Amino acid sequence: MTLRVVHWGTGNVGRHALAGLLADPRFDLVGVHVSGPGKAGRDAADLAGVAPPSGVRATTDPAHVLDLRPDCVVYTAMTDNRLLEALADLRMLLGAGIDVVASAPVFLQYPWEVLPADLLGPVEAAAAEGNASLFVNGIDPGFANDLLPLALTGTCRSVEQVRCLEIVDYSTYDNRAVMFDIMGFGGPMTRTPLLLQPGVLSLAWGSVVRQLAAGLGIELDAVTEEYERLPAPETFDIASGTIAAGTAAALRFEVRGMVGDRAVTVLEHVTRLRADLAPDWPQPARAGGSYRVEITGEPHYTLDLAMFSDHGDHNHASLVGTAMRLVNAIPAVVAAPAGIRTTLDLPLVTRPGPGAAG
Repeated sequence: MTLRVVHWGTGNVGRHALAGLLADPRFDLVGVHVSGPGKAGRDAADLAGVAPPSGVRATTDPAHVLDLRPDCVVYTAMTDNRLLEALADLRMLLGAGIDVVASAPVFLQYPWEVLPADLLGPVEAAAAEGNASLFVNGIDPGFANDLLPLALTGTCRSVEQVRCLEIVDYSTYDNRAVMFDIMGFGGPMTRTPLLLQPGVLSLAWGSVVRQLAAGLGIELDAVTEEYERLPAPETFDIASGTIAAGTAAALRFEVRGMVGDRAVTVLEHVTRLRADLAPDWPQPARAGGSYRVEITGEPHYTLDLAMFSDHGDHNHASLVGTAMRLVNAIPAVVAAPAGIRTTLDLPLVTRPGPGAAG
């Protein structure tokens, strides 16, 4: 059965998801929602950077999306600096009976005991009212720290700790709002950016450590966080702008799921803007960046996931992976019961191979 789909948001992740939808016979793209008037009226294929034209024109009108009555919306709008607006978008779609796969807000990957009840409750109520399902995922938070580690634990006799790492050079990630305003790169070391305000790391990645704990049948006593930063040794440029000497240029943080005084599930990020920074911090398995799963138990495991592409670098590849995790999950999410769905709920999601039935 071909599913009617609307795509919402055509930024770094969205344009790859849109290209995936256009190329997949399982889906009938019936609409595209954009936020900027400069994109309104443009063909979906043009926005995705593919050919030929699709005949589907972008709109800035949310009511038009509802009028199309799609089976599913792929929601990849920017949410880091508009969380309340994004939650309102999701409530509107779910309440109208439309299933949603989304790249954010990331805390909805597994929101229980992460998101305050006054924010989570209305989303769950909208899903129940519309008999609709919501799946938020990607690569991180996403398959690099839910699907992969949980699959590995299924081959263990015992598990003492699951640690998931992102070890990535962000110098080619072109999003100034995220890099400078939210993560604080290029800013004074004395200034605490939004991401590092107390509790924000646990809000953004608490879903990861709590979902891992749920998958292992563990009840956490607490979630803790810590970070460290290093300054740029001299001035240099990245895709998003200039990093002045002495400003923030490397960041390492951990979000830990605790049982007593033991960290049993850990999310760790090592973010550099140049490969030679912080040489004593964990290094990627492949130049540019990788994801790593470390399981302490019987047996121990280290799994390295390296991203690369014929069409771009590691950051490009991870954006494509994020997008396609959502697109390929659409049939399973549409078939799922109403409510917020997680990797723990869905069947194994795969990409049909050449010659597979649509």
